[in-house]
Amino acid sequence: MDAAFWHQRWADGQIGFHQSAPTPLMLKHWPSLDVAKDARVFVPLCGKSLDMAWFAAQGHRVLGVELSRTAVEQFFAEHGLTPQITESRYGSHYCSEPIEIIVGDAFGLDPDVLRDCAAVFDRAAIIALPAELRIRYADELYGCLPGDCRGLLITLEYPQAERDGPPFSVPEDEMHARFDREWNVDRIDRRPIPADHPGFVGGVSRLDTAVYALHKR
Repeated sequence: MDAAFWHQRWADGQIGFHQSAPTPLMLKHWPSLDVAKDARVFVPLCGKSLDMAWFAAQGHRVLGVELSRTAVEQFFAEHGLTPQITESRYGSHYCSEPIEIIVGDAFGLDPDVLRDCAAVFDRAAIIALPAELRIRYADELYGCLPGDCRGLLITLEYPQAERDGPPFSVPEDEMHARFDREWNVDRIDRRPIPADHPGFVGGVSRLDTAVYALHKR
């Protein structure tokens, strides 16, 4: 998947991954992480996720990164916010406290910009990436997060041979293969998604969602 693919999806309004409410499994499990109220939460490949507004409402500061400027502009407009825009080596920073979103490549981030992120939330990032990019994503991007960072990562699981992604299937053994070197990885929920659910991925015989609690050593 290259940047042009995602820019075109946003230009065409083909954003079925966007949810009209905060993620229910995040609402259920986030309190168990015991993230400090004023902590900064990193949201990779954030789109215009309403989860960011929910984090801000809890008193968290938010740092998102997103390739599509359209997505970022829509987020601030839909929340009635006028962001200040600055430029850095990471991209364009749209900021309306306590939310900052960088329009840029997530793989261009480094430990300097992520050093005060105490938590991370991933609902639709890792499953948006093909296998070779998932390796880079775990090693390079999560590798930049500081020690003691904690978070939630939500995946989908289905027989990958039955369809092409995105979204891609990320089974539990891959989660451990990608993250165990630096992170404690605990699956804390798994449940089937019914075929009549709006989030069901067409063309597959089975679809599960799983939630992992992460804690960087």
